[in-house]
Amino acid sequence: MNDPAYKLLLSTLVRQFASSEQSPSIDEIRGLALQLAPLLKYGGPIEPLVTEARENISHRLGVGVSLVLKEAGHDSDWVRKRDINWVYSDNYEKYLMEDGLPGRVVETLMQVSLKVASHLQDPLKEGRWDRRGLVIGHVQSGKTANYLGLVARAADAGYRFIVIVAGIHNNLRMQTQERVDAGFVGRVSSAIVRERLTQLGRTSNIGVGTYSGHPYPVTLTTTDSDFRKAIANTTGSALKDWSKPVVIVIKKNVSTLKALNGWLKDFNREVGQTQIADVPMLFIDDEADNASVNTNKPELSPTSTNKLIRETLSLFHKSSYVGYTATPFANIFINPDAYDQDTLKDLFPRHFIHCLDAPTNYFGADRLFLDEDRGRRHLRHIRDCEDVIPLKHSKDHGIDELPASLRKAIRVFFLVRAIRNLRGQTGKHASMLINVSRFTDVQKDVRRLVETYRTTLAEAIEANGALSETDALRNAHLRDLHATWQEEFSESDERWPEVQSQLHDAASSIRAVVVNSKSDEGLNYGEYAERGEALNVIAIGGLSLSRGLTLEGLAVSYMYRNTRMYDTLLQMGRWFGYRPGYEDLCRVWLSDESIGWYSHIAESTDELRDTIKEMNRVGASPEKFGLMVQSHPDALLVTAANKMRDAQELPLSISYDGKLMETYIVPDAVATTEQNIELYKALWDSLNSEHASRRIGSADASKPYCRVWRGVPLEILSNFLASFASHPDRRPAIASAIGYLRKTAADFPTGDIAFMSLKGQTASPLLLGDFRMEVQRRQAGFDKDGNQIRKPVAAGGYFVTSKHRVAGRGDESVGLTPEQVERAHRVAAEDAKPVSDRHYRHVDVRGRPLLMLHLLEITDPRDERQVLLQGAPAIGISFPHTGHYRTVEYVVNKVMLDQMRADLEDGPDEGDDFDREDMPS
Repeated sequence: MNDPAYKLLLSTLVRQFASSEQSPSIDEIRGLALQLAPLLKYGGPIEPLVTEARENISHRLGVGVSLVLKEAGHDSDWVRKRDINWVYSDNYEKYLMEDGLPGRVVETLMQVSLKVASHLQDPLKEGRWDRRGLVIGHVQSGKTANYLGLVARAADAGYRFIVIVAGIHNNLRMQTQERVDAGFVGRVSSAIVRERLTQLGRTSNIGVGTYSGHPYPVTLTTTDSDFRKAIANTTGSALKDWSKPVVIVIKKNVSTLKALNGWLKDFNREVGQTQIADVPMLFIDDEADNASVNTNKPELSPTSTNKLIRETLSLFHKSSYVGYTATPFANIFINPDAYDQDTLKDLFPRHFIHCLDAPTNYFGADRLFLDEDRGRRHLRHIRDCEDVIPLKHSKDHGIDELPASLRKAIRVFFLVRAIRNLRGQTGKHASMLINVSRFTDVQKDVRRLVETYRTTLAEAIEANGALSETDALRNAHLRDLHATWQEEFSESDERWPEVQSQLHDAASSIRAVVVNSKSDEGLNYGEYAERGEALNVIAIGGLSLSRGLTLEGLAVSYMYRNTRMYDTLLQMGRWFGYRPGYEDLCRVWLSDESIGWYSHIAESTDELRDTIKEMNRVGASPEKFGLMVQSHPDALLVTAANKMRDAQELPLSISYDGKLMETYIVPDAVATTEQNIELYKALWDSLNSEHASRRIGSADASKPYCRVWRGVPLEILSNFLASFASHPDRRPAIASAIGYLRKTAADFPTGDIAFMSLKGQTASPLLLGDFRMEVQRRQAGFDKDGNQIRKPVAAGGYFVTSKHRVAGRGDESVGLTPEQVERAHRVAAEDAKPVSDRHYRHVDVRGRPLLMLHLLEITDPRDERQVLLQGAPAIGISFPHTGHYRTVEYVVNKVMLDQMRADLEDGPDEGDDFDREDMPS
C-alpha cells in the first residue's frame, strides 16, 4: 500500500511490538490494529496490514562478523569514546522504522553501521592516514540500507566529503540517488520533480527531511544529473567552511571519475592546497567487484577505473575506502602489495572485512537452491529455449516465437498480479524479469513478441473474464490460464473464481519494457508510487538487469544465460531479496545447468561466510582470508578471464581444508567400470581381513545400510585413490587430493572409509560378502545446449546431476558417533544454521578424512525410465576443516582452460546492452 495512513499504522504496529521477546500472535496484532486504525485515520482493509506487520515484527538480523588488521594508530573504540551527536543516524533509524522495516532489523542494522564505522579512522585524527575495507552482503539483501547507515554515522562523526559510486549504469545511479535523497539528504534532488511538487503546493522534503531540524547535507548530484563541474562550482560557498557534509552519487564511469578528479584538483588550486587534502573523505564503492578491480598484469599500469579511484583517494590526506559487494571473489584476488607510483596502494581490503548477516526474511540462494522443498516450489526448468533463442547467438539473431516455457511464465505473472490483488496488495509494485540475451536488438524482438502475447491474453480476458467459469473456459487462453493456475497455485488459499474475477484489473495494468542503456523506457516505480499506483511491468534486458538494479515486487523470473563466473551468475539473480506476503507465489525459470551452478555457488558462498566466522574466532587478518580464497579448489571459476587469456596451462595452489572432492564425472567405458568394481572388491577384502576390528558392527546407526571402517591407516586411502580410474578431467583433482592427504598426514594419520548404500532391493547390487551395496539413482547433467547429455571433450562420460554432486545430503555423517553428531549440531548452532555436511567436516567432529564409495545408476533427466549407465563407481573424499589452509599444486591443462574460456565469453560486445560510454577501460 502506498497510502500514508497505511504506512503510519504499519510502522506504529511494528514499533509497538519491536521490543517484545516473543513474537505476538496474529490476534494480538489484529486487536491493536483495530484500536489504532481510527486514531490514525486509516479506513482500508485490516487483514493485509496485519499480515505484513506480523512478518515485519517476527524477523531478525544478525550483527555479522569482522576480520580486522590490528595495528598501531587505530583505536577501534573511537566511536564510543567520542561524544558524537548522532543526528543523521537517529533520523535515518527513525526513517527506516516509519518505512515499515522490522524493528529488530532496524536496531541491528544501526548496530552494524556503528561497528563498521569503528573500523574506519576517526576523522578528527591528525596527520595523514587511509583505511581500506570491504563489506560483504547478499545479492538484493539491503546493502544500500547498510551503507546509508554507515554514511550517516560517518557524517555525524565528522567525515565531510562523501563519494558513493553506484554501479556502471545510469538507471542504477538514479535509483541509488533516490535512496540517498530519502535516507540522508532529505530533499528531492530532481529539479523536474521539485517543480511538479511546487505546482501541486507540496514540499520537496522527503524521508529524513520531514523531521524537524534535519541538517541538510550539500549534494552535488541529482537524480537528473551525474557529477558535472558546472553544477559543483555553483556550490563553492558551501565548501569553504565544511560545516556540512558534502555527498555525491556518481556512476562508475571513466569520464565521470575524470571529471570529479579534475574538479577536485582545480578546487585545490583555487582555494589552497589544504582545502581538499585535509577534509576527511569517505569513499563508498558499491558493487566493488565490478570494474574497480585492476585486471592488468603487475608490470602494467592499472586499468583506468581502478587508477582513477586510487587517484581520487590520493588527493585526500585522510580517506577511508569501503567496498560493498555480494560477490567478493575478485576483490580478494587483488594483490595486497600492489603499488603504483602515481596512484599509490591498490584497493585490497587490508584493514578490515565485515560479513553482513541477512535478515531471516531474506529470500536468498540457500533457500532457493539448497532447500529441496523450497526449490521444488519455486524453481522451474527451461528445456525448450535453445531452438528459439540459443545460449550462443549473434546480435542479429531473429526470433519468430516465444518458447512455450516463457509463455507459461507470462501467464504465471498475470496470475500472481491477480492473487496479490486478492491479498490486498493492489498498491504494491509487481515485476517480471526476462533475461535471455545481452544484445539490444534481440531484446527488442523479445519485447515485441512478449507484448503481442500480453495483448492476446488481455483481449481474451477482456472478452471472457466476466463470464461464468464454464463459459469463460470455452476460450483457449482462459483455459491456458486456468491450467496454469491448477499447476502452480491450486494449493493457495485463493480459488479460481476469485482469481478469474481479478484477471481484468491485473491484465489491463501490465506493460512490457526493455531495460538497457539504449532504451528510453524506465522502471519508474517512484513516479507510480507518487500517484498512489503500482507499476506492473515485464522487464526485458541483459546486463542492465544483471547487477545492482532492484526490480520492485519481482515475482517471476525467466533467465536463459550461460556463465560459470560466480559473481556474474549471482548478480544475475535479481530474484533474491524480500517478498513479504507473496513469497509462495514466486517462480524462477532456469536451465538445468544454471540450477546446478547456482546450487554449487550457494554452497561455496556459504562456505566462504562460514570461513570468515572461523577466522574471526582466531583473530585472523583480511590478508589471511585472501590467501584462503585464492587457494579454494574452485579458484579458476572466480578468476577473471583476462587473467588467464594466453595460458597453455595454469598452476593453482589450492587447499582442501574443510572441502569435499568428488569424481562427479563418471566414465561410460565398460572396461573402466569393471576395473573400479574390482578395486571396490579388493578394498573390501583387504579391510575385512586386515582391519576387521575397525569395522563398525554390522551397520552404522546413523546410516544403517552403509558399511564403515574407522581410523584405518592413511596410506590405504591414498593407495585406493591412486588406483581409482577416474574420468581424465577429474584426475588432476584426485592427484592434488592425494598430495593434500600426504601434506596433512602428521595431523591426520588415519581416515574413515564408507561403502555407501541405501535400503532397497535394486536389480543389480554389488555383492560384497554378506553386504548388498545398492546402486543410488542420479540424473545426468545437461550440457550447455540444455538438451543433450554431456560428453566431455577428453573422454565419454556423464556429469552426476546438474549440481555436479555425488553424495546426498547428510551422507558425511556416516560413521559418526552420537557424541560427534551432537558436536556438529553445536557447531551449526554457533553459525545459526541448520546442521549440514560442512559441519560434519569440522575438526572437532570427525577429526580425520572420510573416503566414501558410491555405486550409481545414471538416468536421463528428460525420461528417468531411461538408464544411461548402470552400476558406475564414483567416490568422494571429505577433509576436516582446520583453518590452516595448507596448499598443494594443481595444474589445469589447456583442454580445461579452453572449456573455461568458453564459459567466460559472455561479456560485452558490439550491439549489446552495454553503453560504450559506461564501459570501464
